[in-house]
Amino acid sequence: MKTLISRLFALMLVAVIGLTGCSAGTSGLLSGDYRQDTLMLVDSLRTAIDLPDDDPAKAEAQATAKVIISDFASRYRRDSSVASLSSFTTMRTALNAIAGHYSSYPNRPLPEKLKTRVEQELRQVEAALKREA
Repeated sequence: MKTLISRLFALMLVAVIGLTGCSAGTSGLLSGDYRQDTLMLVDSLRTAIDLPDDDPAKAEAQATAKVIISDFASRYRRDSSVASLSSFTTMRTALNAIAGHYSSYPNRPLPEKLKTRVEQELRQVEAALKREA
């Protein structure tokens, strides 16, 4: 009887840890609807990129964008239903370009050439979402 109770307790502990581990790391900003989440990420990126460097709201916009990027990547990276969509691959290209700049030049603002490229990719993401709907 004692082994049965300890096994049942261990099983419940694994289930609780597994379920809380699945939700850990999400901020609650994403809805789970890929299309809405992608559009929210596009808006957040545009806000963070377009604000002037001397704007006091820029730091908060960048922090919000980082949280949404992290949640978006962790939620959809392994989702096979969206991995082959052109909107997803284009979004990942834009995110990789931004991440590459910030990892190489963390204290420098995005150059205009990169801003233009990312904006073009964000427009492509929006167009792809319309086609995929």
